Amino acid sequence: MGAGRPDNVTQRHTPMSQRRAVVTGVSSGIGATIVQRLLDDGWSVIGLSRRKPDFDQEAFSWRQCDLSDLPGVRSAVSGLGSIDAIVHAAGLQRSARLGQLSRSDGRAMWEVHVGAAEELVNALIGDVVDGGRIVLVGSRTMTGAAGKSQYTATKAAQLAMARSWALELLERAITVNVVAPGPTSTPMLTDPARAATPPKIPPFGRLIEPEEIAGSVAFLLSPDARSITGQALVQCAGASL
Repeated sequence: MGAGRPDNVTQRHTPMSQRRAVVTGVSSGIGATIVQRLLDDGWSVIGLSRRKPDFDQEAFSWRQCDLSDLPGVRSAVSGLGSIDAIVHAAGLQRSARLGQLSRSDGRAMWEVHVGAAEELVNALIGDVVDGGRIVLVGSRTMTGAAGKSQYTATKAAQLAMARSWALELLERAITVNVVAPGPTSTPMLTDPARAATPPKIPPFGRLIEPEEIAGSVAFLLSPDARSITGQALVQCAGASL
């Protein structure tokens, strides 16, 4: 073993036809679309969410998990065996301007975006094969957005966490990256909890489709992305320009 590697690291490379991924937030939106893309690409997927999704493929299995219940996250992923990729796609958004911030809303977003990612990756890292992949679904607003300070803080933390993990995992060639979408056509956009900051149509004149985000995640999990680590892939249809 190399210096700094956990004693329980799984050291093997999985054939492409047998790749296994753990994906969170699989009941709807970006998470569900990522699952479908990976299944189409021949992956075996273990999905985590509160509600059971509609997938009935043999290559998909589901474990019920409330990502805000941090002790429950570790329990939900126990005994999975070797894993080739982890994709943390679960998310929520609560919006408010300064002077109207809610401590409970801030805590809820932190637990799902940051706390759950910590628990998930910390629990599974010994089972991730050398050369494996970790992708966090962040947000292009990670650099700041009016009315979203609590949300953006959690997304900025995801990038800092991903870059730190990327450094720690260099010897194992495990890549860690963030896909950072702009406004994406998912149920989150119509959630009343984010009514204070209604979505703005990007300069391309349309919302981003979740299939586009799933495509970026699939790329980062592919052999062609094996040299990309510690990066944020901003996918915003021009909203960040």
